[in-house]
Amino acid sequence: MTETLSPAEIEALAREVHAGQTDKAGRPYAEHIAAVAEGVRVRGGSAEQIAAGWLHDAVEDDRLSRARLEGAALPRAVKDMVLALTRGEGEDLSSYTRRVLDTPGALLVKEADLAHNTDPARLAALDAATRERLTEKYARTRRLLGLPDA
Repeated sequence: MTETLSPAEIEALAREVHAGQTDKAGRPYAEHIAAVAEGVRVRGGSAEQIAAGWLHDAVEDDRLSRARLEGAALPRAVKDMVLALTRGEGEDLSSYTRRVLDTPGALLVKEADLAHNTDPARLAALDAATRERLTEKYARTRRLLGLPDA
């Protein structure tokens, strides 16, 4: 059996690949990925789902190549969830949400991601136009995923 990265090593990898990155409000991106991983944990997520929470944006944000993800000592389920949560450039929201729904474990990670993205304190740090645009985008994503309103 192949040895896989420990939870601490997965967190360290996620923090390493997002080092120096900030969110739309200028906060360190590590705060977001830590909040998503914790959100997965408190929702009863598995160790694989928590790992995907740490890495959910790494490929989408071009911080971790698909090749490096594929070569990482991670369970296949973690890789599948991360790839499912990676929205392709120009990909329409319905095909993205369908893939999330079709990938075991990915919906819980996306739910934790949306919960942090719609946190009122986090949204309050954005300018009004960005806040309004993102609030509508996140509400539409929740509807397509069959999640209740935030």
